[in-house]
Order: sequence, then C-alpha cells, then structure tokens
Amino acid sequence: MTRRTTTTRTIDGLPASEPLAPVAARRLSDPKPLAESLARCVVEILSGTRDLDQISRWLSADVYAHLLKRVVLSTRARQARGEAPSRLTFTMGTTVLCEPQDGIVEAVVIVHGRARSRAVAIRLEALDARWRASAVHVL
Repeated sequence: MTRRTTTTRTIDGLPASEPLAPVAARRLSDPKPLAESLARCVVEILSGTRDLDQISRWLSADVYAHLLKRVVLSTRARQARGEAPSRLTFTMGTTVLCEPQDGIVEAVVIVHGRARSRAVAIRLEALDARWRASAVHVL
C-alpha cells in the first residue's frame, strides 16, 4: 500500500486552498473612473461619434457583440432618417457602485443629455489584475 503525501503550496503567502479573489481585488484599481469612462464612451458609440474598437479591451466578447449589433441598428436608423452622426452634448450625473461579491462591481451611471437622461448599467468583473465589463445596458 502506497502512502500519499500532500504538500501545501502557498501563493502570495496564502495556502493554495484559500480563494484568491480578495487578494486580486486589492490589486485592482478604483472601478468608479472606469465605469464613468465606459458609460461616456458607450453613449458616444451609440450616437456614432466614437468607434467601438476604442473600448474593446475593456469588454467581454458577449458585450462587444451586443454593442456591435446596437451600433449597426443605430447607424441604419440614422441613415434612414438622413441624419449624420453628430457630437452629443451631455453631462455625467451620479454614479452608484455596488459590490455583490469580491472581484465584481455593478455600477449605474446617469448621463444627462439635452432632451433626456439615460442610465448606463455596467457590471465589471476582475480579470487578472484589471476590470472587464461583462454586461453593459443603456436604459
């Protein structure tokens, strides 16, 4: 009968069985500026004044594909009305952050335009040592 021996590995001074999310979350930057920047960029992308590829590194593949569909639809709608993409005038309103779990942040950013205000809901998840948007919705 052979006897099994187990060794305990450590990562950053913690046993390997410990969850790494709290350690990784401490190394992440403040998510509020990223959420506000992403909200501003998404509104500009949907208005046709910014290219989607400019923010692709902060988006998951699903979010990128969803926003790409929305860009195509808004471009077709502008072409059908005979409008050219124009620079929007808007101001950033309140940003509310919530952390349901370690390494996950949900944010709502209010964007005030001339005609109406919108809420941009963003879910950020920790990926390695940076944030990545796993959901973006413009309401």
